[in-house]
Amino acid sequence: MGYLSNTELTVDAILTKKGREKLAAGQGLNITQFALADDEIDYTLYEPAHPKGSAYYDAAIKGMPVLEANPDETQVMKYKLVTLPKNTTRIPVVEFGVPNIAVNQRSGEVSLSPTTSPAGNRSLGYTIVLSNKNAGDIVGEGVTSDVGSVPMFIGDDVSATAVVSKGITFKFIPNPSLTSTIRTTITVYGNETGGSQTIPVTVTYVQ
Repeated sequence: MGYLSNTELTVDAILTKKGREKLAAGQGLNITQFALADDEIDYTLYEPAHPKGSAYYDAAIKGMPVLEANPDETQVMKYKLVTLPKNTTRIPVVEFGVPNIAVNQRSGEVSLSPTTSPAGNRSLGYTIVLSNKNAGDIVGEGVTSDVGSVPMFIGDDVSATAVVSKGITFKFIPNPSLTSTIRTTITVYGNETGGSQTIPVTVTYVQ
């Protein structure tokens, strides 16, 4: 990982792995959306007791180096910035409404309806990531527009085996062909407001 000097304005833009794949296949990028993040900012450095006054409260933050662009979209932009309506006084909280999913491979589909409190994600909905696709499948419904890149930050070991789906409501379908019990996680992300929740998932093998 490299760092960029903060003494001058720098724009460091590179293509992600997905972008390179599209160019290699002769496809245009057709970029219509972008996202901003502040992964490298340590807000604990904000110092309202600075002896030089309010103009220096954020001096340490402004002096931090900026991370160099990384082509792996699963390893960057964990803390994406969002635009919320004016006069918002509470950060929207995204929840599944259930503490966990515990089924067997023959239980049939499980309906999931994420919510946002106090409000949000009604237009672009949610993105759900099932960490282990061997546990089953996720089907999303209710979103017809493209919501851009998946708002997730996961390791290489998970990204290679994950199932990703977008929608307003979802169905989790256990894998009926299991040969052993699988324990994994499922995470919901708000596509408009940000925020997420992760719950455990257990799909029990039945002989």
